[in-house]
Amino acid sequence: MIARMPIEHRYNDTDACARHLAEELGPDLRIAAPLGLGKPHGLLNALYGLTVSDPARSMRLYTALSLTRPQPTAGLEQRFLGPFLERHFGANQVDPQYALDQARDTLPSNVEVHEFYLQSGALLHSGAAQRSHISQNYTHVARDLVVQDINVLVQLVARREGPDGVHYSLSCNPDLTLDFLRRVQLAGKQRPLCVAVVHPDLPYMGGDAEVAEDYFDVELCPLTSPRLFALPRVAVDLAEYALGLHASALVKDGGCLQIGIGALSDALVKALLLRQQENTLWRRALVALDPAGATHAEASLLGGLAPFQAGLYGASEMVMDGFMHLQRGGILKRRSWDNLALERASAAGRLADDVPGGHYLRGAFFLGSRELYDWLGATEAADPDAIDMCPVSNVNQLYGDHQALATLQRRGARFFNTCMMATVLGAAISDTLDDGSVVSGVGGQYNFVAMAHELPDGRSILLLRSTRQSRGGIESNIRWNYGQTTIPRHLRDIYVTEYGVADLRGKSDSECIEAMLAISDARFLDALCAEAKAHGKLAADFVIPEAWRRHRPRYLREALAPLQQKGLLPTFPFGSDFSDVEQRLLPALTWLKAGTGNWRGRLRLLRSIIRPGPVAEGEAEALARMGLAAPQSLADRLQQRLLQTALRH
Repeated sequence: MIARMPIEHRYNDTDACARHLAEELGPDLRIAAPLGLGKPHGLLNALYGLTVSDPARSMRLYTALSLTRPQPTAGLEQRFLGPFLERHFGANQVDPQYALDQARDTLPSNVEVHEFYLQSGALLHSGAAQRSHISQNYTHVARDLVVQDINVLVQLVARREGPDGVHYSLSCNPDLTLDFLRRVQLAGKQRPLCVAVVHPDLPYMGGDAEVAEDYFDVELCPLTSPRLFALPRVAVDLAEYALGLHASALVKDGGCLQIGIGALSDALVKALLLRQQENTLWRRALVALDPAGATHAEASLLGGLAPFQAGLYGASEMVMDGFMHLQRGGILKRRSWDNLALERASAAGRLADDVPGGHYLRGAFFLGSRELYDWLGATEAADPDAIDMCPVSNVNQLYGDHQALATLQRRGARFFNTCMMATVLGAAISDTLDDGSVVSGVGGQYNFVAMAHELPDGRSILLLRSTRQSRGGIESNIRWNYGQTTIPRHLRDIYVTEYGVADLRGKSDSECIEAMLAISDARFLDALCAEAKAHGKLAADFVIPEAWRRHRPRYLREALAPLQQKGLLPTFPFGSDFSDVEQRLLPALTWLKAGTGNWRGRLRLLRSIIRPGPVAEGEAEALARMGLAAPQSLADRLQQRLLQTALRH
């Protein structure tokens, strides 16, 4: 390996650093930047500004998940989100300007932005983003980047200086950087200029994420840095809790866990904690949700009903808040070592897990709340072996020299991912709409589904709500067919909705259809059944069991009422970034938005506005929070009456 020189260029001024890079690299910038948290927005904005101001220059950016704050529309949305966003993200938060321009379809002609994963739903109406999206498995991104002749890589890092000199931590994003630069070297290509942008609040993670000073060519250490981008914690509704309860019975003690992000994942984590801490109540809830005992049967075959003793090992491309809660709850604790420890354990006739120490969580990137970032930093300081941040190739696949260890680590694997829709024949739709519009991206979902089929006792479990609300009313997320597919039906495994578990592995088409009907919303059973019969995929004499016709929201409410009354199913299971009055406003504003989606709703609102009545008890604080306690204009008075109507509903 060619020896690398120590960093020669250090900057505190972002614009000066950007000018140096532009002069060093010439008029054509081909930039690689990490997905999510690891993007240095300030430096990217400076490089983007130089390119926009000079038509002779060009910029091609390869990245994913460009995080921007919500851009509220005028009116009630701005009144609610404006103060919250400033409080949550900080007044000095910096959005990537290219992402804002891309969303508005105003990128200049000399700038291209290629993302393999989009902020979910944010760019459906951006022609530039839709045309420039690259559909890739997460593990293929580094390979494909090599042929793009990247000339500069920019990354947010943590910095540590000690007796042995300066070291950097790739911290939140060792995922692709390590794989990409290794592939560049193997291909005999010129290494891009690598720029470390130091953030003082980024947790310093060791292991594979730690690199020597000479790994980078340029250091930028700005005098001031915005807060780390933190995701607001989400609400979980009863249908999502029901889904999480079903899914939590599929997890095997002593096994391996992968989970994603969002309300369904939070519901699963909360249900796992209930299984551990309130086991009797948790079991009663399962029986109430499924009196016929199908979930119990699946649990006896695939998971378990008892609290966790051996605990779980986490192997997930994304490290998010859920793993923190599981570790604190005494569930995430099964440790595993690296290849050297495996050799030592094998020589001693023991599993690697039996060797003291080791990590209980392996991930490729992290993103979540500020509480998560604090926990990661504190855990690294107190227990450096606990969390292994590493390349995505070590997490999302089994191939290579770590295959034997990865298979051992991931015994009893349960890989949980979410999808938007599924067909009754077992295909999953997770990233793209029928017309080809990209909602998000494949990411690592296909990796984990395929890996579950390769592991001796691994299972892929896709979570989805059985229905969704659209402008036309309620629609089923379980379909006969769909024009796009993320996971093909030959990789079908397990699906979970709020109505139960469908195990499709190794089943015939008619068996799969029956299993998917068994977890569908009752309002759509007859239509789905008729279509399957019309295509000859379901026996003509098949009759829908009466028990399936109970699959309606009101039965979920009845089944979960005991847990809800005991306060075990809170709207925000892990705390909220919203104040108490904001938490009261949220459902009111959501109802108001849904109510204006059709003419009946608009007529109902109009009647309420005409007859507003006096300010009711408890409304004054909400009106004051929205700046509508003393409306001055006609528009303000209209907004006040709309809000009063929503609060009373």
